[in-house]
This record gives sequence, structure tokens and C-alpha cells, in this order.
Amino acid sequence: MKLILIRHGDPDYENDTLTPKGKREAEYLAKRLENIKIDEIYVSPLGRAKHTAEPYLRKCGREALELEWLREFDAPIQRPDKPEGARSIPWDWMPSDWTQYPDFYDFDRWMNHPAMTAGGVGAEYARVTGCFEEFLKAHGYERSGTLFLVNRSDNDTVVFFTHYGVSIVLISYLLHVSPMILWHGMVAAPSSVTALATEERQKGYASFRINTYGDTTHLYMNNEPRSFAARFCECYDNEDERH
Repeated sequence: MKLILIRHGDPDYENDTLTPKGKREAEYLAKRLENIKIDEIYVSPLGRAKHTAEPYLRKCGREALELEWLREFDAPIQRPDKPEGARSIPWDWMPSDWTQYPDFYDFDRWMNHPAMTAGGVGAEYARVTGCFEEFLKAHGYERSGTLFLVNRSDNDTVVFFTHYGVSIVLISYLLHVSPMILWHGMVAAPSSVTALATEERQKGYASFRINTYGDTTHLYMNNEPRSFAARFCECYDNEDERH
């Protein structure tokens, strides 16, 4: 089974849509996808993901099924360095804060920090991954500890048009890795493509492996620069880059 996770194009978050750049990215992405055999297509209910999928769906005469749990991961927290009442996404911590909490590196304990507990992050993670678990089970792969039992092998290619934060949640579930490590150690540019596939090296058992992460070949081929969205300043003194 192949899973392709596509982050939405360059976002206009205020209006939950795409910027003009994001719309170009979506068109280039559609050209890239039209030559890939895709069996199932799913999309987040949010506008920026739907608008990213639209050029491909239009070009190929396809439809996507909307899945609520593909929306951006929604569990705001009170970050330690923020003023009281200033809520933040749970994957944006200052390095000097999150790296000093050992449990953040542990798959079973990363959600136990007081800020995460108060924000209901663990419960939302369990809800989203529970939906994902049922999705995989319907395709023949049933979670058993840190592996998947193969009830039915599946060679289909499934595409999700979704978001950065929740994509990391899904990857962390598949790889049994704390999302805090992945959220802060990996970045996927808008409209980028991440591909995972099952490997059944032993009969009856499968694991998922990343083959491509955050690929933006379709942008390079069209001389379209990668968006800086989701990244932070390369150097502290780079005043024109997000801190």
C-alpha cells in the first residue's frame, strides 16, 4: 500500500484559501500527479486543502472524498514562553523549551507535559490516529504493537490532500515516533509530496517506510521557488525571515 500525503499550497490562512502563488503551485502539482496511478483520493474539509486538490481533480475528472480527521490538527495550547491566554499550535515551541523536556522524545509520554495535557493534545492525537487506524484496517492493515498485521495485502495508491501538522501526526503513528521530534525536525513546504509504502518482508507483517519526504520537484521544474511557510529564520539576524 502506498500513501501520498500532500500539503496544501502556499496558504492564505485568514481566508482559508490559497495565495496566487499557492494556486500556481496547485496547477504544477496537478501536472505531476496526472501521470501517477492513483486509486483513492481524500481531502481535508478545509478550503486551502480543497483548493490544492481542485486542479488535479478537474484535470483528471476525479472526485475526492472528504475526511474530517484530515483537517489541520486542532488542539491549541498555552506555550510556556507566551503571555497567558495566547494560544499556540502544539508543534511550535522554542527549542530551548521543548528540548529540555525528556518525555517529548518518548512516543508514549510526549503528550504528558502540562501544557499538552491542559490543551487536550493527547486526546486529539488519539482521536485522529484512531480514525486513521480504522482507515488502515479497512485496507487490510491492523495495528499490533509497533507493527501491522496484514489481513489483506493492498497495492493501491492512496492520496491525502491535507496539512503539515496532521501529516506529521499520521507519520508519527505509522513509525511509532514522538511527533514532537518530527514536528521540530522536519519541514514540508506548501504543495510538497510525501510518500510512504508498506514493506512486507515477513509474511503476515508490515511496516511503513518513507520513500519521499517534502518533495517539490514540480516547483523546480516550473521555476517556482519553494514557499517559506512553516520555516523559521535561517540566521537570527535575518530580519526578513520569520522568527
